[in-house]
Amino acid sequence: MADDRASGIGGGSAAGSARLTRVVAPWVRTRLRTAPGAAAALFLLVLLTSCLAAAFPRAVDRYEDQGLRQTVSDESPGHMGLNATTLDAGIELPPEQRDERLGEDFTRFAFRHLVSGLRAPLVADPRESSYGVRSREQVEVREDWLPRPDGLAVKFTLNAQGGLAGHAKVTAGRLPRAAASLTSMEAAVTRETAKTLHIEAGSVVHTLNIEGEWTAVRITGIVAPRNPSGAYWSARPLLRTPALRSTDGMPPQHYWTGSLLLNPDAGPALLNLPSGVEQYWQLAPSVGRLTARELPALREALAYTTDGPGLLKVRRATATETTDVTTGLDDVIGRFEALRDGITPVVAVAAYGTGTVACVVLLMAGGLGADRRRAELGLLRSRGASLRGLGGRLLAETAVVAVPAGALGLLLALAAVPYGRWTRAALAASAVVAVACAALPVRALAAHRRTRLHTGREDVATARPTPRRTIAELTVLVLAVGAIVALRRRGATDGGDGLVALAPVLVGVVAAFVLVRVHPLVLRRLVGPAGRLRGAIGLLSLARAARTRASAGTAVLPLLALLTALTTAAFGGSVLAGIDGTRDRAALLATGADARVDGSGPLSARTIDAIREAPGVSGATGVTVRYDAEVKEGTRRFPLAAVDPRAYADLAARTDLGAFPASKLKQPASKSSAIPALISPSLREQFTGGRLVLWMNGETVTLRPAVVRSETPALADDFLIVDARALARATEAPARPTSLLLTGAHIDARALRKAAGDDTTVRVRSVERARYVDSPLQTGATDSYVAAVAAGAGFAALALLLALARATPERLALLARLRTMGLTRGQARRLLILESLPQALLATAGGALTGWAAVQLLSPGLDLTSLALADETSTAASHLRTDPLSLALPAVCVLLLATGTATLQAYRSGRRSAARELRAGEEAPL
Repeated sequence: MADDRASGIGGGSAAGSARLTRVVAPWVRTRLRTAPGAAAALFLLVLLTSCLAAAFPRAVDRYEDQGLRQTVSDESPGHMGLNATTLDAGIELPPEQRDERLGEDFTRFAFRHLVSGLRAPLVADPRESSYGVRSREQVEVREDWLPRPDGLAVKFTLNAQGGLAGHAKVTAGRLPRAAASLTSMEAAVTRETAKTLHIEAGSVVHTLNIEGEWTAVRITGIVAPRNPSGAYWSARPLLRTPALRSTDGMPPQHYWTGSLLLNPDAGPALLNLPSGVEQYWQLAPSVGRLTARELPALREALAYTTDGPGLLKVRRATATETTDVTTGLDDVIGRFEALRDGITPVVAVAAYGTGTVACVVLLMAGGLGADRRRAELGLLRSRGASLRGLGGRLLAETAVVAVPAGALGLLLALAAVPYGRWTRAALAASAVVAVACAALPVRALAAHRRTRLHTGREDVATARPTPRRTIAELTVLVLAVGAIVALRRRGATDGGDGLVALAPVLVGVVAAFVLVRVHPLVLRRLVGPAGRLRGAIGLLSLARAARTRASAGTAVLPLLALLTALTTAAFGGSVLAGIDGTRDRAALLATGADARVDGSGPLSARTIDAIREAPGVSGATGVTVRYDAEVKEGTRRFPLAAVDPRAYADLAARTDLGAFPASKLKQPASKSSAIPALISPSLREQFTGGRLVLWMNGETVTLRPAVVRSETPALADDFLIVDARALARATEAPARPTSLLLTGAHIDARALRKAAGDDTTVRVRSVERARYVDSPLQTGATDSYVAAVAAGAGFAALALLLALARATPERLALLARLRTMGLTRGQARRLLILESLPQALLATAGGALTGWAAVQLLSPGLDLTSLALADETSTAASHLRTDPLSLALPAVCVLLLATGTATLQAYRSGRRSAARELRAGEEAPL
C-alpha cells in the first residue's frame, strides 16, 4: 500500500496528499527497469513502423516527380514552350518607328518584360529562350545547284533571331552583318544545313522580293550550335537541321526546306519579302525543379498568361493588341495527370491496407501489454487509483519509449529516401507515435472502467456481442457497401476519395466481424463430435480454442490483421498479374505473333527461307497484306490480308487472337461465288445484303462475311481476312507474302533483323513487351505497391505472433498441469498444434475467400491500363483479375506460420521443467 501511495496514482485525504509530495520511486523509471524487454520491443516496433510510414509518402513524391520530369523531357521544346507571336508587327507605323519595332533592342526589351511577368511556379529559362523576327512563310530560291529530289525548288525560312553570336560557334566564314537592302542581305547557315544542301561560305542564293526582283542572300558563314538539343535551337528544329517535305498531291513530290540565319538587327529587311514578317518570343520553361504537387498552380499560371490578365501584360510589352500566346505545356500536364490519376488509386489500396495492418499491430501490442498487466492494474484500481491518474502514467511510460523511437524512425526514413516533402513524412511518423502511445492507456482504461474482483468466463463459445459492438459492425458494413458501390459505379479515377481506396480494407474488416461471429457456431458444432472420439486431445484442443477471450475486440484484432493483409496481398497480386497480362497482351497485339517481319513489297523466296532458318524461329505464317481494296461504289479503302486458312487458323488459336475454324474461310468450288471473309465488327455494316464488292487489280471481288472477330494476328482495327488462293483466282494475280508472322520460344531479334534485310520492318514480341516498363511513374508505383504489400505481410505475421504470444503463459501452464496428470510430450505437441489449427484455418480460408471477393467486387471499377501501359497506344484494356497464386500462397504461409509457431512452442515446452510453470496462486484455465 505504501508503494502504491508513493507512486501517486490514488486518491485520498489531505494528509495522504501531503505524503504524496515525496515521490519515492517514479512510475516511469520503475516500469522501464522492471520490464526492459517489453520497452525494447515497443521501441523496435514503433521505430520500424514510423520509418515505413514516413518513407512511403516521400517515395510517392519521388516517383511522381521523376515521372513528371521524364514526361516533360520527352516532349519537344517547341511543344513545351510558351510562344508569343505578332503578325506583321509595326507595318502600319512610319518607316523609322517600324524599323525600331523590328530591331533587336525592342524585341529584347519586350522579352525581358515577358520573362519577368510570368507567375510562379511558371519560370522561363532565359538561356534557352529565344526571340526575333522571321519570315511568316517560306520563300523559294532559284539556284539549280541546290538538291531537288523531284525538281521542286528549296524553300527557306529567314530568321533574325536574337543572341545568335552567344549560341553558335563560327566554323567557316563570319557571322552576317545587319546591313541589308532591297536587293541584297547576308545570312549564315548551320553545319547540318550546309552539309545537306551543299552550301558553302560565300555561296549566294536568290529569292523574289516585293518588287518582283531578285534579292541576293550571301552566305557569309557556317555555324555550329553550342547546345543543339537546347530549346534555342530545338524549339523550331528547322532552324538547325533541314527537312525533306512532301506535297499533298498524288503522287507526293518531295522538296527540301531549311533556315537562313540573319543578323538579329536585320528584322526590318524581311519586310522586303512578299511572305510577310512574324515577330516572336519563345519562352522555354524551366522544369528542372518542377514537382507534381505544383501542377495545379502551374496550370493556373499558364491560364493566367495565355488567356488571363497576363495576356494583357504580354500585349502591353509587345506594344500590339494582336499578340497571341500559345503552348502545349498544358496538354503535357493533362496527360501526366491522367496517368497519375489512374495509378494513384491502385497504390492507395496498398497504402490503406498496410496502414490498417500496422495500426492493428500497434493496438495489439498495447492490448497485449494491458492484458499481461491485468492483475496489476486491477489491484491498483481496487486500492483507489483513478482512471485519469492511471491513464496518465501509462501514457507517460509509453511515450518515453515511443516518442524517441518515432523520431529516430523519421530520421532513418529521411536518410533512406532523401527526396520528397518532409512534412508528410513527419505527420505519418507522428500518427504512428500517437497510436502507439494511446494503445496501452485506452485498452487498460476500457478494461478497468469498473473495479471488479472476478471477470468471469470470456469464452468465444459463450460470450455474447454487446449492442455497441453490433452497432459498430453494422456501421462498418454500411461504409464497406457504400465504398464498393461507389467504386463500381464511378470508378477509382472518378471517385478519387479515401473511402473508395479503403474499400478492400473495409471488405476485410467486414469479413473479420463475420468470421468472429461464425467462429463460435463452428466450435459448438465440433465440440460434441470431438467428445465422442477416443482420447482427450481433440476435445481439449477445441476447448482451448474456445477459451480465447472475446472482450474488447481481442479476438477480432488478430483476425482483422490477417484478413486485411491477406486481402491486400491478394489484391496486390491480382494487380501485378493484371499488369503483366496486359503488357503481354499489348505486345502480342502489336506483333500478332512472337515476331513479325513486314516488307515494303512482296518478300523474296530467299528472304523467306533466311527468316525461317533464323535462330529461335519454329514456324512462319505468310500473309499478303494489301491496302488498295477499294469499295466499288465508293471511295473508302479497307486493309485486307490474304492467308492460308489452315496455317492462319492454327496461328490465331495458338496466340488466342480471334480463333476460328479454318473451313470457314475456304471458298466453294464455284469460281463465281463470293469469297468468305473474316471481318472485324466495325465492317459488318459495310456488307449490304450480305455482300461487299471490292475493286482490286482492275477486277471486282465479292466478299461475304463468314466469321466476325474483334482481333486477328495479321491486322488491327478494321480488317478483312480472306483465302489467298481464292483471292488469286478472283484477281488473276498471285498472292505473294508481304509479311511473315513467326512463332518461337526464344527468337533472336538481332539475328532475325540480319536475316530479314534492310528493306523490312522487324518487330519482336519480347522487345515490344520491354517498352511498357520505361516510365518512372509506372515502375515507381509498382515498386511502392510491392513494398507496401510486403510490409503488410510482415505486420500480419507479427500480429499472428503477438496473438500466439498472448496465449503462451496459459498454454505453458496448462501443459505443465496436464503433464503431471500423465500427458506425454508427443500428446502435448499435438495439443498445441491442434489448438492453433481452428483459428489458422479460419484465417486461411477467410483470407482467401475475402481476397477473391474483393477482387470480384472491385474489378469493374478499377482500370489498370494506365499502370500497365502508361500513355502507350494499345487496344489492350486491363482490369483486375483473380490470380490464384496470390490467393493461395499468402493463405498457406499464414497456416504454416501458425502451426510452425505452435510446434516450436510445444518443442520448447517439452524441454522445460513443469515446476517452473506451476507456482502458488497461478491458474491455468481448462
